[in-house]
Amino acid sequence: MTESAQRRIAVLISGSGSNLQALIDAANTPRLPNTHIVLVLSNRKAAYGLTRAAQANPPIPTAYLALQPYLKANPDKTRPDYDAEVARIVVRSKPDLVVLAGWMHIMSERFLDILSGHTPLEDTDEQQLKVTRPIPVINLHPALPGAFDGANAIERAYEAFQKGEIKTSGVMVHRVIREVDRGDPVVVKEVEIRQGEPIEAFEERLHRVEWEVIVQATAQVLNEVSPV
Repeated sequence: MTESAQRRIAVLISGSGSNLQALIDAANTPRLPNTHIVLVLSNRKAAYGLTRAAQANPPIPTAYLALQPYLKANPDKTRPDYDAEVARIVVRSKPDLVVLAGWMHIMSERFLDILSGHTPLEDTDEQQLKVTRPIPVINLHPALPGAFDGANAIERAYEAFQKGEIKTSGVMVHRVIREVDRGDPVVVKEVEIRQGEPIEAFEERLHRVEWEVIVQATAQVLNEVSPV
């Protein structure tokens, strides 16, 4: 990849967007050189991350699509159809990389198959929706590989520490595959849990590590792919 090549990322969020903010702050700096966030997509209408994107300089395009409203408006559609529609929105932005940054929604095979290029998007004549080569997808997860897969990982790790079952926890960014939080790790960092500290203090320290790790992993994976 040439030094001047523009790199494009789409970021999927569900909440406050603090990890998105870390990417916004790093974009087009030595940490993420020549990198543009071309889309922020949320599955929650009130997600503050959408506001962060709109207030960025320059503003970042946003989109919103929630599962239950989609299914209610399209009674003949299914969950995989929803994931295909999410994929359609993402692919339209022509990203080199998709980053799940607090996206509280497990992606079905349909989404991953479309981004890999194995399954074409149906019912469209839009040329920009052709996936000509795989678009990698990475996910930030607040646990170490193989530990506390799925939701509420921070709370579960803290509870396990109180019971003496673990001595430390951590953060990882991994490649997204069909099995939840089981893709190959890109970046892993341990975060200690201190004896006697409240969960809020542990969570705050862990989030600060997340902000570093998500930028580091994004840069690493972008360096593996050529821009569209």
